[in-house]
Amino acid sequence: MSIRLALGHIDDLDDTVVTFAHQLGLRSIHLHTPANLDGSRGYWDAGELGALRRRCEDAGLIVEAIENVPYHHWDRVLLGQPGRAAQLENYCRTIRNLADAGITVLGHHFLPGYVWRTDLRAAGRGGALVTAYDADRVDEGNKLLGYKLTPPAPVTEPINARTMWDNYRVFLETVLPVAEEVGVRLALHPDDPPTQVPLGGIARILSSPEGLERAYDLSGGSPAWGLNLCLGTVSEMDGERSVNRVIDFFGPKGKIFYVHFRDVSGVVPRFAECFLGEGNYDPAAVLTRLARVGFDGFMIDDHVPAMIGDPDTWTETSPAAYCSRGRAHALGYLQGTMNALGLDGRRSEEIR
Repeated sequence: MSIRLALGHIDDLDDTVVTFAHQLGLRSIHLHTPANLDGSRGYWDAGELGALRRRCEDAGLIVEAIENVPYHHWDRVLLGQPGRAAQLENYCRTIRNLADAGITVLGHHFLPGYVWRTDLRAAGRGGALVTAYDADRVDEGNKLLGYKLTPPAPVTEPINARTMWDNYRVFLETVLPVAEEVGVRLALHPDDPPTQVPLGGIARILSSPEGLERAYDLSGGSPAWGLNLCLGTVSEMDGERSVNRVIDFFGPKGKIFYVHFRDVSGVVPRFAECFLGEGNYDPAAVLTRLARVGFDGFMIDDHVPAMIGDPDTWTETSPAAYCSRGRAHALGYLQGTMNALGLDGRRSEEIR
């Protein structure tokens, strides 16, 4: 295996998405709380997971991972509320069912309030639409409310950092032994935005390199725990410095399971998403660094600007909207950079 690109963050698999992947020359995909799964029983069934994997493989696409179970599958786990034990049992059932279906990576965040943005239609390069965060506008609320992974109602009781760390500890102590037993790897996404200030009354604990390193310690070195390295989120922390620190800490340990390749301009308390190559870090330097620390996995495009003719940024998740100019640009940028660096399987040893 080698560093490779997959078509990522697919919310709803259909023939349009499959064709888009093939036209871009991609051979694998990453699914994001896919609408193709029912999950009404509070977990994903092995039969529906297996059917989805076979549908992808019949179309010539390998399933690299699924990221994020539905919010109602584990809201009490995130919040530490009564009913947590039953949801943890169902989460473990999902892990076992993933293994039975031949899907070996499950991404997760630990954000009861999910991703927070203060603007979904900020003006990027050439008027492209991008999302943005400005701490001075937090009181206006999260513009992502209504997105499928955001809570349906505000959290009424504040949750401090100590409680959030305890909630994450309980989660890991319950699910990691099951994941180890069945051979599923759990990939943690950092908090986005990575602010030290609570949002919606909830503390954010995975919002710095130190926080991610503490999560690693909490995992006890489990082979089932690693990072979903969202470069954009880590860039929001302290730009290139935080990106380099996280890669250098987790990469040599084999703890970067996969990568979200995006960037932003600016850092907390305010930033805006942007096109690759105009943000806080040099994409070619980051790719080279990933190769040198031994990263051997897949990368996906992530949030992309909405270019002229594209429906929108986060507010439209249909397959037709997903196959956008902005996404094709991001993937083409990465393919070209990987080719130039020899990271497409032809000259990778020269980089290492």
